Amino acid sequence: MANPTMTLIGSPIVVGSGGVSSITFSSIPSTYTDLILVLGSVTFSSGGNPQIQYNGDTATNYSNTDLYGNGTSAGSTRNTSNNYINVGFSATNGSSTEPSTIIVQVMNYANATTYKTLLGRGNRAGGETQTNVGLWRSTSAITSLTVKVASGSMTGTATLYGIASA
Repeated sequence: MANPTMTLIGSPIVVGSGGVSSITFSSIPSTYTDLILVLGSVTFSSGGNPQIQYNGDTATNYSNTDLYGNGTSAGSTRNTSNNYINVGFSATNGSSTEPSTIIVQVMNYANATTYKTLLGRGNRAGGETQTNVGLWRSTSAITSLTVKVASGSMTGTATLYGIASA
């Protein structure tokens, strides 16, 4: 059986002080099976909440389920008919200065006959962890991916990889 390979798509995006409200990876080639998005050492200003949109679609075609916990308590949320998929922590759930690491896998992104799903997981330095399942109700192949915040800004690094069968 062949081993999958991971290839960097474009250069990592580094966002320093001041932050940005969104990051877009465009012209994503269709030559891979999955995409891996890594948000490293990201912080979010007050009210920030990392979200994903595909191909510039801002219609209510997205759903997600989130599970989270901090060692003392746990919870879940479910969102349907949103114009984004949640993929991480809101700054309102803790300090905006605590860095998070978020890894998102978008499966079968280039298939033009099925809806697109993602699995995300993240942790915050202060001890919180979260996992997400998201759905984009579109059969379009994903050619661009935008990470944005609901309000405020984010800092850190964003890197996109393609996974291909060797």
